[in-house]
Amino acid sequence: MKENTIEIRDLSIGYKSRKQKKIVATRIFSTICAGELTCLLGANGVGKSTLLRTLSAFLPRLSGSIHIFGKDIDTYSDKELSRVIGVVLTEKSDVRQMTVTELVGMGRSPYTGFWGRLTDVDGAVIQASMRLVGVEELALRMVETLSDGERQKVMIAKALAQETPVVYLDEPTAFLDFPSKVEIMQLLHRLSRETRKTIFLSTHDLELALQIADKVWLMDKKSGITVGTPEDLSLNGILGSFFERKGIAFNLETGLFRIEHTPSSRIGLKGEGPVYAMIQKALLRNGISADREIDSKIYIEASEKGIVFYPENGFPVTLDSIEELLHRVFRVL
Repeated sequence: MKENTIEIRDLSIGYKSRKQKKIVATRIFSTICAGELTCLLGANGVGKSTLLRTLSAFLPRLSGSIHIFGKDIDTYSDKELSRVIGVVLTEKSDVRQMTVTELVGMGRSPYTGFWGRLTDVDGAVIQASMRLVGVEELALRMVETLSDGERQKVMIAKALAQETPVVYLDEPTAFLDFPSKVEIMQLLHRLSRETRKTIFLSTHDLELALQIADKVWLMDKKSGITVGTPEDLSLNGILGSFFERKGIAFNLETGLFRIEHTPSSRIGLKGEGPVYAMIQKALLRNGISADREIDSKIYIEASEKGIVFYPENGFPVTLDSIEELLHRVFRVL
């Protein structure tokens, strides 16, 4: 049975000063569960960071309630919150002359007291956290020598060493190459299962979130926040309409987005399998619709054995690559 770690009721977020109040989003109702990876998606400037900072108690809420384990967030002391919520921010930490173990050890600060002395228990937690994330071999490396992907994993290990049941991450895959983005998202999903922590993150990596997240929060200025599994949000049309804009289409069969091309010409394409699919993709990218149902004077056959181009007049030509095929097609269309 799911455990609702965080309950949000009629929440309004934004900024206020003595003279004015700027509302970013209102009437937010939702829950965040333990053992799930929840991703917050939305356009730039919609208020994702403001929401995350409010849920972390870095910013005061304007109205409404945030309860963590049934207790209002405002009733927690700073020390109590440091043992409940761990936060990994977007900004690259400019840490120098510190080993990975020492940086992860900073996650123990809520427990070490004024002098910050680490006990054997603290050391065991640090080692276990690095092992969970898979950075044990980096233990003695200086932080400034790490790649962006390695550094982000170390920051996650630091949050785990804090031993909080809730972990928030603000754009954890920013600045990473694609393989590292995938690795970090898969790592967070695994950690949510293995540790039963409540992991909530904001991200711009839409495609990854739709493939890996257990829950998605869609945030926009018009509709506020819509919550659901990626699959439910696909089937009820919310994902398709949420990101609907010129040149982007939602594929209900894959549950992912694709760039929409408007073809200006057509050509017959026979065959099946991956070669067929890649030829179809390459032609569509160049404004040419191609499939088995199109009857044209020139056509293409695709199979695992190769690519054969049939001109209108002349003999069939066997080609070695899709690049060669495109040159042939461009000359005759």
